[in-house]
Amino acid sequence: MTLVVSDLCVDHGAIRAISGVCFEVGKGQLAAVIGANGAGKTTLLRTLSGLKSTSSGTAFWNGHDLLHAKPEQLVRLGISHVSEGKSVIPELTVEENLNLGALWRSNGAEAPATLIQVLATFPRLAERRSQLADTLSGGERQMLAIGRALMSKPELLLLDEPSLGLAPLVIAQIFQSIRDLTSAMGLTVVLVEQNAMSALKIADIGIVLNLGSVVVSDTAKNLIENPQVRAAYLGY
Repeated sequence: MTLVVSDLCVDHGAIRAISGVCFEVGKGQLAAVIGANGAGKTTLLRTLSGLKSTSSGTAFWNGHDLLHAKPEQLVRLGISHVSEGKSVIPELTVEENLNLGALWRSNGAEAPATLIQVLATFPRLAERRSQLADTLSGGERQMLAIGRALMSKPELLLLDEPSLGLAPLVIAQIFQSIRDLTSAMGLTVVLVEQNAMSALKIADIGIVLNLGSVVVSDTAKNLIENPQVRAAYLGY
């Protein structure tokens, strides 16, 4: 299974937000999409998850056209999107939020096993499974948002800025969990992140966006060692 994006263009009114973007992510790979604010990172994810229409180009996951399907259809195809801002339902408990993520599963009987796996991955959620989401810290809400996405048993996970507003120690924990999940569940992950170094450290490949275009795409290791990338995006 491969995510293949070819010559993707997306407009915000008269402004071209994404211009001619091309990349591939193979099954079980973690791709980090990095770049400054306004580079088009979030627009890219929203387009791949059916929330934003395109002007031209193609995007296919396992042969399925992503650009002409509704978000609920994409969930049924095994695609989950965790949007920026730790989107959980504050009035529901941790466990209720997680179980919502299983509503689109074709085999609901397997959901309890996935719940056990998610709680094992995020022990803090296990400790707070009966608490209202409104009582959680920012990091715990981010864990809950990712955990809820995992409850649908996705094959492709789209993560938008999971480190936003979190303390460095919490960021390290969440990024390590993302890496572990990619390996343990065979997930394909597209991680959009402004925290470029942390993202590249756990990624297999990196894609650098600038003003809606791909500046460079390479293995994460090569990007970390690239002097131009280090100077422009990694701060050293």
